[in-house]
Amino acid sequence: MWLKLFFLLLYFLVLFVLARFFEAVVWYETGFFATQLVDPVALSFKKLRTILECRGLGYSGLLEKKDVRQLVQKSGDLMEGELYSALKEEEASESVSSTNFSGEMHFYELVEDTKDGIWLVQVIANDRRPLMEKVHWEQMVKKVSRFGIRTGTFNCSSDPRYCRRRGWVRSTLIMSVPQTRTSKGKVMLKEYSGHKIETEHIFKWITAHAASRIKTVFKSEHLKEEWNKSDHYRVKIYLFAKLDQPPAFFSALSVKFTGRVEFIFVNVENWDNKSHMEEMGIYKTPSYILRTPEGIYQYGNNTGEFISLHAMDSFLRSLQPEVNDLFVLSLVLVNLMAWMDLFITQGATIKRFVVLISTLGTYNSLLIISWLPVLGFLQLPYLDSVYECSLKLFRYSNTTTLASWVRADWMFYSSHPALFLSTYLGHGLLIDYFEKKRRHHNSEEVNSNNLEWLSSLWDWYASYLFHPIASFQDFPFESDWDEDPDLFLEHLAFPDLWLHPLIPTDYIKNLPVWRFKCLAGHSEEEMVEISQSESDSDCECKDVPSSSTEVSEDEHNTLQNPCEGELLHSAKICSCAKARSYSAMEDTEPDWSVWPTDTLHCTECVVCLENFENRCLLMGLPCGHVFHENCIVTWLVGGQHCCPVCRWASYKKKKSYRNPRVWSRHNPS
Repeated sequence: MWLKLFFLLLYFLVLFVLARFFEAVVWYETGFFATQLVDPVALSFKKLRTILECRGLGYSGLLEKKDVRQLVQKSGDLMEGELYSALKEEEASESVSSTNFSGEMHFYELVEDTKDGIWLVQVIANDRRPLMEKVHWEQMVKKVSRFGIRTGTFNCSSDPRYCRRRGWVRSTLIMSVPQTRTSKGKVMLKEYSGHKIETEHIFKWITAHAASRIKTVFKSEHLKEEWNKSDHYRVKIYLFAKLDQPPAFFSALSVKFTGRVEFIFVNVENWDNKSHMEEMGIYKTPSYILRTPEGIYQYGNNTGEFISLHAMDSFLRSLQPEVNDLFVLSLVLVNLMAWMDLFITQGATIKRFVVLISTLGTYNSLLIISWLPVLGFLQLPYLDSVYECSLKLFRYSNTTTLASWVRADWMFYSSHPALFLSTYLGHGLLIDYFEKKRRHHNSEEVNSNNLEWLSSLWDWYASYLFHPIASFQDFPFESDWDEDPDLFLEHLAFPDLWLHPLIPTDYIKNLPVWRFKCLAGHSEEEMVEISQSESDSDCECKDVPSSSTEVSEDEHNTLQNPCEGELLHSAKICSCAKARSYSAMEDTEPDWSVWPTDTLHCTECVVCLENFENRCLLMGLPCGHVFHENCIVTWLVGGQHCCPVCRWASYKKKKSYRNPRVWSRHNPS
């Protein structure tokens, strides 16, 4: 996770540097930056009209270029970046979709139940023509969609009873606007009553109703009262301008940030005394002033702070975010970080996508689970101070120059999604290249074949599902339980008549292996005692204490990987099959000191029914029984993963067993 987070932060750093590089290229080719001011006098009439349309100012009665230029100057300073964005948006010929309502419930869910947006709906009465023709309606949709106004068409033929109840007996236009200035307030529907059907007249009607929600100040005395008034709004934005009404983008933002930010329009057109403005630190008009408890901030002085809907929307979201904004931001960041797994993971293509899907599911699930307690804590009244401190931190950090650069880069890359995706893909391919180099340098094996990886995945899944194998790194095993209840269930679940599950044989190489040794030089009485003890026990296994010792260095290579080679695939005759009986051996006795602890001492292999010969290889199982190494490996590789004597699973631990002291010749007879 930390590696993916590091790569994601590195990617954001690359985007930041790349944006500065693009700015340098533009400056080298054109000689200006995006924050450089533009003189409206040098612009053509078409470009000036485009700027007014993006800001949402009507120009239907202005026929001369001089009047249009003055209207642009009255609405705010024009920057090169805003001009470029406006021209790019004007050239884009993409059609904007409009909603077709199917009935009353559909209309209620989208229009009347929407508390933070504006809707423009064309109602078509039964057996009537629409108020606006198709071409004019498409122009209207494209014009209002710039300001976040959603559009739709309601045909009364789909629900005539609802139209009669509403009184829609003729084709008309309906506009829905939040009625109050509180968040999630009531919505009021307004019907267009004008006679002119031109797009500009209808747009002026829309902007007039949207501007009516903004508090307007006409006198300097009222401005002083409003400036010093304290209410529940922590953030206020003032527009000081010589306009009849605020621009459409300003009115649309007032609806979008209802309950979070208060929008105030100060009309200074007929003011003679501007001393109150100078006392507040405002020396020019037009000005967009943001007032917070931390101080006054003049919008438009930093990078990316254009007089447009998208720029000011990003600015206000960073200062006064909603919980939903933070959730969406965290969702985007988490998924970008999860997609890094596609490039970090090495091997088969299917393996990459399987790991990616697993990571996406895990990260998104953890994100949602993490947000649930956060939402619950935010509802508690005792955490209001924590919430206010968090918003204050947001306001402090997002009014810096670095934050303005980040917002400008966000707007740039969001308007060029192909560039964003291509840089992300290039960054991922570089990560994949360096990860391959690193693993090749470390000699790490990677499955590059899809079928090979799928086969290994199935083997692992089947083995894990049926028989999770315990670790055999340390032998003897110490456990707190005597019996394994899974052993009985295993015999019930997998009888011999059924297919046995696949069990890897990797555990065999971790089983203890040593050589059987005999001691010489015993007296005749000692041999008699040993022979008598063997005859009394009928050559059964004896409980004799011992201490674990390691195999000597000269035999180390011989004992390594006992299950490799031909021992794993073919049964061999025990090397002790031709050995003479232990009871007939003279002057010999087994050396129990070389036997590992927790093994039962015996002198016969129950697989081949032969006695152990001097210096033959022995192997012990977790249950404690000992066999010829060749015999027990052949038994285990053949699919019998249990002890031939007690049927204890050969891959499972068993509680350590302490043997009593060996019956030596010092014991009384």
